[in-house]
Amino acid sequence: MDNPRPEKVAAITEVKERFTSAQSVYVTEYRGLTVDALAELRNSLRENGGYYKVYKNTLVRRAANEAGIEMDEQLLGPTALAFTEQRPDGSEGDLVSVAKTLRDFAKKNPDLVIKGGYYEGEVLGPEEVQQLADVEPREVLLAKFAGLLQAPMAKFAGLMAALPRDFAYGLQALIDNGGAPGAPESAPAEAAEESTDSDDAAEASADEAPADDAESNDDAPAAEAEEQAEASEDATEEPTAEASDDAEAAEETKEEE
Repeated sequence: MDNPRPEKVAAITEVKERFTSAQSVYVTEYRGLTVDALAELRNSLRENGGYYKVYKNTLVRRAANEAGIEMDEQLLGPTALAFTEQRPDGSEGDLVSVAKTLRDFAKKNPDLVIKGGYYEGEVLGPEEVQQLADVEPREVLLAKFAGLLQAPMAKFAGLMAALPRDFAYGLQALIDNGGAPGAPESAPAEAAEESTDSDDAAEASADEAPADDAESNDDAPAAEAEEQAEASEDATEEPTAEASDDAEAAEETKEEE
């Protein structure tokens, strides 16, 4: 390795760059897998932003050391690396989806062995890669996170929409109950003044009405008294006239005799 061939230098440089630029790196052993199985695995990983390639352990060890990564124990036997980079559409790959793809493929093809990996400056063991594979995909996590954000916003919107309705109900309740406790009683005062004015008017009418009735009552007995006096005079005059006529008739009778 003192005077490596150019192709080896290019391979070391490639692996080193991928170690530093990829989101995550997974180390696998592919001993026993057929060419068709490896092609199937590559295609499955590519759909999730994974790049799968077989390297010589010596080259990978050299590249990892130059990148400051100590993972010599995992670089034993036939080694293939899975890098999380970009999907075919240009979007960022998902390290969880890549780990799931490796795990699911290993369940169907036991010859694929997941030996570990590297993520954010930390070397991962097989168990930690399995834990990553058990995490829900980023799209699902983002959807759940959006749902958590949407729930309080929807509740807040509902509260804001309910404010005018509740205010209207409360206002109507105050009106039905005759106003809020402790409110100024301006309306009852006006009603009391109107009631007082009505009472004064009634009293004035009552004072005038009896006076007129009294005068009419005083005039009525006087008129009746005059009529009775006239009637008595007539009654007195009539008997007197009759008496005088009777007296004259009696005198004439005596003279005739």
